[in-house]
Amino acid sequence: MYEKDYKKEYKLAIKKIKEFNRIVVFRHQRPDGDAFGSQMGMVTWLKDNFPNKEVHFVGENSITYTDVMYPVMETLDDSFFDQDFLAIVCDTGDTKRIDNENWKKAKYVIKFDHHPAVELYGNINIIENEISSCCELITDFMLFFKKKYPISKLAAMYLFSGLATDTGRFQFSSVTPYTYQIASYLTSKGIVPIYDIYQKIYLKDVSSLVFQKFVLNHMVFLEKGIAYYILKDEDLKEIGITDERGKEHLSLMSNIKGIHIWMCITEIKEKGEWRVSIRSSRLDISGVASKYHGGGHMQASGATLYDFEKEFPLLVSDLEALIK
Repeated sequence: MYEKDYKKEYKLAIKKIKEFNRIVVFRHQRPDGDAFGSQMGMVTWLKDNFPNKEVHFVGENSITYTDVMYPVMETLDDSFFDQDFLAIVCDTGDTKRIDNENWKKAKYVIKFDHHPAVELYGNINIIENEISSCCELITDFMLFFKKKYPISKLAAMYLFSGLATDTGRFQFSSVTPYTYQIASYLTSKGIVPIYDIYQKIYLKDVSSLVFQKFVLNHMVFLEKGIAYYILKDEDLKEIGITDERGKEHLSLMSNIKGIHIWMCITEIKEKGEWRVSIRSSRLDISGVASKYHGGGHMQASGATLYDFEKEFPLLVSDLEALIK
């Protein structure tokens, strides 16, 4: 259990939680299930166990997840952050990705993360980059204090949602025996994953089928074991989806014999950039991703291209070299 390694940090974190009457929980931009799950799991746990404290959660909403699995984000006036508050930042490796810059005004910052320690911006940095998800790490933190501060069914549902999505429903190599122990504990709180989580997160509409058809018709397979699809702004408009959904069908290229690395490239026209989501079956792609304004995990990383015509061939070349 990770609590053995972070006993000192866990005790200091709970001390600070008790000390502050105003707490705001943050997470990264373009949130996925683990970002939302860790944020809302922490918010729910705090509200359940510290009812006299003022607890808030901020960030942009998501077309995919908001009001389906997670609540609509709060909108706080900037003046709110002028008074002392504790910031808890979940699932965010570096400051440029924190969704809402008001975290900078916090009197004290606690960071929970499972990405490589790119930036130690917290007063307390609880980072374990070999763990499956931020939700697993935060659950471990909560279990350290479970006798006094229990985990409710709602908090467990949020935490399990992030655990499940960031492990690809327990398919990725980051899954360990302890991951299953955490999952077992969370489900013991009364949640039924298929109804409480999967049928919400993975619910699709007709546009998803149109998108899937596009992906199947536009996949590119390279001889050295790379597959990808590209979504230009005009493609997004024709399909009728937002750029946020660009990687929705990335998994269609997984588990294909001879494909070692697969990715989707989505144009973000208003920003003049291309967002790249990269996955691999075994190889550590995080180093290549960091070379192209990104980073992430060994088998799941992201990058950003600002000059597509120049940078994309270089990215492909670097990935091919990695395979070789």
